[in-house]
Amino acid sequence: MATKEKIGQLQLAGVDGRMPDQAVVRLIEQRQVGGFILFRRNMETISSTVALLNELKRLNRQAGGQPLFLGVDEEGGRVSRFPSSMTRLPASGTVGASGDAAYAGAVGRQQAERVKAFGFNVNFAPVLDVNSNPDNPVIGDRSFGGSPELVAKLGIAQLKAHRKAGVLGVAKHFPGHGDTSVDSHKQLPVLNHSMSRLSKIELAPFEAAIEEDADAVMIAHMLLPKLDPDWPATLSSKIIDGLLRGKLGFEGLVVSDDMTMGAIKDNYELGEAAVRFVAAGGDVVLVSHDARQMQLVQDSLQKAVQNGTITTQRLNDSVYRILALKLRYKLDDAPAAVPELKRLNGQVETALAPYGFSP
Repeated sequence: MATKEKIGQLQLAGVDGRMPDQAVVRLIEQRQVGGFILFRRNMETISSTVALLNELKRLNRQAGGQPLFLGVDEEGGRVSRFPSSMTRLPASGTVGASGDAAYAGAVGRQQAERVKAFGFNVNFAPVLDVNSNPDNPVIGDRSFGGSPELVAKLGIAQLKAHRKAGVLGVAKHFPGHGDTSVDSHKQLPVLNHSMSRLSKIELAPFEAAIEEDADAVMIAHMLLPKLDPDWPATLSSKIIDGLLRGKLGFEGLVVSDDMTMGAIKDNYELGEAAVRFVAAGGDVVLVSHDARQMQLVQDSLQKAVQNGTITTQRLNDSVYRILALKLRYKLDDAPAAVPELKRLNGQVETALAPYGFSP
């Protein structure tokens, strides 16, 4: 692969509308982008969502690109991007209240099945944050609960359910967003815990998931001064390469949280942040808004490879991990058929009824 093609694989971009605009077409045809993430703004109806995904795949097949990562946030509860006509899955906090790993696995299976039915192959779930701060404005019932052991048990059940269904689950938000009191969509949270405390609470679910061969982890935008006083986790080699890969032994895919969130964009230049993330050991740069910004990211990464800020080995390591996962999950850009709403909703209700779920 040419360097430009390799750099393209490190990018996961948002789409602004309900069909690809020229910026998105250029990302596929000229930039060999590695994948896309969709949000509620892209999903007016079931059929229009499938049409958008099929068009992205068609354009990529036509351009001769590697199969696309196609991702979405389907956590259940308040974090679901699918059309409102679909039965909403229970929040992780509701599942956590049951303490039942079988229930968590059944919900994880339904998350994966509905993601797959649309033509997605990546789900940014489960949340492995421990809900230890009642003032947290962004986690709350997105977490399974306040016990690291409970979060680990139920989160691993969901990761295994995703893998069994052929969907890449992404554990988030490393190294743990549960005890922050600031929303990283708006500001940069600071967590002053020692390594001893982090190991007992925040890191424990991620360490357990890594021991169970988790394939992908999302890095949070948060500053941990006791680990790295200078750089937030997303941009920190001490946290990504030193802690996650070194101390915890994680060999899978490291995905950034959205680089257009306030915690990053209000404090760092986007291109420089992307370079720092990859140089620190990250694999996939997520830019959820404005596809044109991804062109800036690619240009910045290209220059960083040329001047040695990102070594060829560092780039190749990420590309290998990306392509290995695309092969393992058998991505192929095949078009998806439009699923029936009645079947999707009925499947959820039937599968979860034994656990007391009712829509």
